[in-house]
Amino acid sequence: MSASGASRQIKLGAVLTGVGGPGHFNTWLDPQIPTNASIDINWYIEQARIAEEAKFDLVFIVDSQFITANSPPHYLNRLEPLTLLSALAVSTKNIGLVGTLTTSYNDPFFIARRFGSLDVISGGRAGWNVVTSGDAGTAGNFSLDEHYDYDTRYGRALENVRVAQGLWDSYEDDAFPADRETKVFLDPSKQHTLNHRGEYYHVEGPLNLSRSPQGQPVIFQAGDSEQGRDLGAEIGEGIFTHAPTIEIAQAFYADIKSRAAAKGATPTTF
Repeated sequence: MSASGASRQIKLGAVLTGVGGPGHFNTWLDPQIPTNASIDINWYIEQARIAEEAKFDLVFIVDSQFITANSPPHYLNRLEPLTLLSALAVSTKNIGLVGTLTTSYNDPFFIARRFGSLDVISGGRAGWNVVTSGDAGTAGNFSLDEHYDYDTRYGRALENVRVAQGLWDSYEDDAFPADRETKVFLDPSKQHTLNHRGEYYHVEGPLNLSRSPQGQPVIFQAGDSEQGRDLGAEIGEGIFTHAPTIEIAQAFYADIKSRAAAKGATPTTF
């Protein structure tokens, strides 16, 4: 029990990295792991169902869009996160479905529609892990000569998320009466354009998708730089990080809470 008397629960997530991610280059040698696990949807479905049965809160799919021959085995040959998570959505009932999608190389309308669709398909279980693509080589896969600098990456990220959130509010919950007797499918007063004009994006809206049962996907964030921590404090409902010791984890936790409070947020006290 906490000092306030409220019970506390650890939130558990399973990070599915198939044949082996960073630091685990030899996972694929384990005879219990299929050598094609990273592209075997049945393997993912099995893992997600096991995690769900064990009362895990979510499965987490990491991603990047640049590789070399020296990349971890899982990075060399893996399924695209939103496609994968859509399959898991119809193969599970309760577990959260969190996927990574970069703001550096995806426009917010595209992101809002894809994650909004996952949220609807899953009945309100989608989460977006917001990243800005730290590997400069990614630029070469998207017709750019150079990767965005740090300030541009994180400026785009914040605006991208805010636009996506605005698009997810394109319709009110009861915007679609779909009344056959009156022949009214949409209540136009409950459809809202966005008309966003920002530094990086111009987006009219509305999104062509109704709201999910949870309203909007949950926002996760991953990034340990100063800009990354600031972004996490600004937008994060969950933070994805790695700490080699308890002390470093506690310091990270305290820092994010402090930054969030400085931005006017009221972070939950665990």
